[in-house]
Amino acid sequence: MKQGDRRVKRQRKKKATSIDMAEVARRAGVSLSTVSRSLAGHTSISDETRERVREIAASINYRVDSSASTLRTGLTRTIAVVIPLEHASKQRLSDPFFLEMLGAIADELTARGYSMLLSKTTQDPRAWIASIVQSRRVDGVIVIGQSFHHAHLNELMASDVNMVVWGAQLPDQRYPTVGSDNKEAGLIGTQHLLEQGCRQIAFLGDPEVPEVNARRDGFLLALRRAGIERQPRLEAAVRFGSDAAYETVCSLLNAHADFDGIFACSDVIAMSAMRALTERGRKVPSDVAIVGFDDVPLAAYTTPPLTTIRQDYATGARMLVERILQPRSSGSPSAAVLPTELVVRASSLKEHHRQAKAPTGLKRRTTPVERSGRNPLRD
Repeated sequence: MKQGDRRVKRQRKKKATSIDMAEVARRAGVSLSTVSRSLAGHTSISDETRERVREIAASINYRVDSSASTLRTGLTRTIAVVIPLEHASKQRLSDPFFLEMLGAIADELTARGYSMLLSKTTQDPRAWIASIVQSRRVDGVIVIGQSFHHAHLNELMASDVNMVVWGAQLPDQRYPTVGSDNKEAGLIGTQHLLEQGCRQIAFLGDPEVPEVNARRDGFLLALRRAGIERQPRLEAAVRFGSDAAYETVCSLLNAHADFDGIFACSDVIAMSAMRALTERGRKVPSDVAIVGFDDVPLAAYTTPPLTTIRQDYATGARMLVERILQPRSSGSPSAAVLPTELVVRASSLKEHHRQAKAPTGLKRRTTPVERSGRNPLRD
């Protein structure tokens, strides 16, 4: 194709795009700039207007020319989502927690006209994140979990990387976070087991992971409040995505350890523990009551159905996306702490409690907190 023909084609395409956008604006009763911002997912436009503009654009098959938009604005309209898994190299992206969180993030990005670039790394994520940002392939990075990289993430923020992290708020933190109130969740989950009559409660989770460490803080706080002495032999540093939970419970049973409850730091860990107990002839919950964490869809269909701590994936994903699309602030990094729910099912209800409490109905909700620059992990 000759250069002149290509120029004519581009001009025709530009003219058609302008006409289509003008038609969307006319039908929606808004300006061209409002159409542009609505389709870009700008929060300055009301949800009602954005939705109306998107529906009209879809009805006439109007699509934003992404290549032209990138050249004009310098934005790629792509967000990288990085999952650092040095703490659990065997954990897969098919883990139910990741499927729920990634699905929620993808929905939020799609609604704003953005694409998602996904990466899993079991190494120091600094080099990968820095290179992809410097190459201008993405407009920002969402990191799912701090793993062992708190200091590394602080370094990245010092190099002016646009980044937000799903995880725990930590001391000397320089990066913004969104995450669940893990200490409060550990507290209410353990208190529930205590209310069922449990007194020898095992904790399954790796405290080197910041979120798990906060859950253990809540677990220990509940024991102290109940006047129950801590038993380190019942605390196992079980990593996500491995058979360690199954092996740990088998080892406890082989050693004739006395335990009547388990607080597991993920539903997958809880399910592995249930399998070990069942194979060894222990009944859940009459012999050992179990509480998990995450409330993945499968939790309601285990035998017995799993009591668990529900994380608010939808709100978490929305806040992560909103923050990565906002201009960076020069003040202290923000930390959004989201409430969790205790969803009570049959796995934690001892025999003498079953008639008094419905296995699938009771929910207990923690209080939402929004903090900036302070550590919420307090006693």
